[in-house]
Amino acid sequence: QVQLVESGGGLVQPGGSLRLSCAASGSIFSINVMGWYRQAPGKQRELVATITSDGVTNYADSVKGRFTISRDNAKNTVYLQMNSLKPEDTAVYYCQLREVIRGVNYGYWGQGTQVTVSP
Repeated sequence: QVQLVESGGGLVQPGGSLRLSCAASGSIFSINVMGWYRQAPGKQRELVATITSDGVTNYADSVKGRFTISRDNAKNTVYLQMNSLKPEDTAVYYCQLREVIRGVNYGYWGQGTQVTVSP
């Protein structure tokens, strides 16, 4: 069973920075995609950024140039460096791991960590 645990959320002023971490444990297929999603009150959960096991990244347009996703495969950990934070970045951020085995997509979610951007 795969478990994902996020950390690093908190309260930050506009323009500030935070770094989120997500540590995965359990039986993890070597070829996978890890990513960050966020959900603000009253809104759907949306993609923030993803990174493959080979290091290919994808970002939502709203965070390009401000956020950087990275991973350490040896530690089974994915990070999200968030700079130039805006109030609209306020949300619960969730870590996700996705893997495809025999054509079936498996997804795992962390518990979420709150990010609040406010003066």
